[in-house]
Amino acid sequence: RKDKPRRAEALNNCDIAILCLPDDAAREAVAMVENSSVRVIDASSAHRIEPGWTYGFPEMSPEQTDEIRRASRITNPGCYPTGAIGLLRPLVEAGLLPPDYPLSIHAVSGYSGGGRAVVDLHEAAPGHAPAFQVYGLGLKHKHVPEIQRYAGLSAPPVFVPAYAAYRQGIVLSVPLQRRLLPPGADAPALHACLARRYARSKHVRVLPLVASSALERLDPQHLNATNDMELAVFSNPESGHVLLTAVFDNLGKGAAGAAVQNLDLMLGLGPGDAA
Repeated sequence: RKDKPRRAEALNNCDIAILCLPDDAAREAVAMVENSSVRVIDASSAHRIEPGWTYGFPEMSPEQTDEIRRASRITNPGCYPTGAIGLLRPLVEAGLLPPDYPLSIHAVSGYSGGGRAVVDLHEAAPGHAPAFQVYGLGLKHKHVPEIQRYAGLSAPPVFVPAYAAYRQGIVLSVPLQRRLLPPGADAPALHACLARRYARSKHVRVLPLVASSALERLDPQHLNATNDMELAVFSNPESGHVLLTAVFDNLGKGAAGAAVQNLDLMLGLGPGDAA
């Protein structure tokens, strides 16, 4: 790991390198790759908005799966952006959500999303870690430019992330005011747009409106140990409030699961959005 010549040799002799490194170390590793046949999946945030890198969210658009299959440089999406982009991009592209809408995104992740120090705090000293904590209060979270770019927004959203005292799983929510949306952009129209986009997706599904209307709470751990993501639309017609939500595993569809899905595509394994 600390022998640069041996690292460079390993990187240049492989077919596909998956980088599970901090940002600076990921940049250093990529710079070592001189063999043009080596393909890279970078799980860090170092290259998420860098030119020349393909964004590794197969369901992001109808063309994305084929782009990933052909790409030599894949940047794995962030966990929170996976949910936000999955909800917002189809609505922006359909004209149901203005690109300049004043968006606020709130997301709660299991503590594993905080990295080794946060995991150690919760697991090495149980009972001493906070049950819930909001962070990113400077409103400069590194995921914001990623969300803005790939969701098709003209302005950065307000993003409020939080960790809770469970290991993994995310609930992400985006509240909308019906009065600020275009004519016809009510909850059924928003839901229909999302349902059409993901109708043939293996890993992203949209909860039917009848099923979501019967829910009183969302379990962030509902899809743990899977590469799946569940989207839903909730509404109150009297107040004109709409809520978009995404539930998925921050270590699955939000991290390693997405990397393996991209690896499958790059190796030509599995149809559509991969296995």
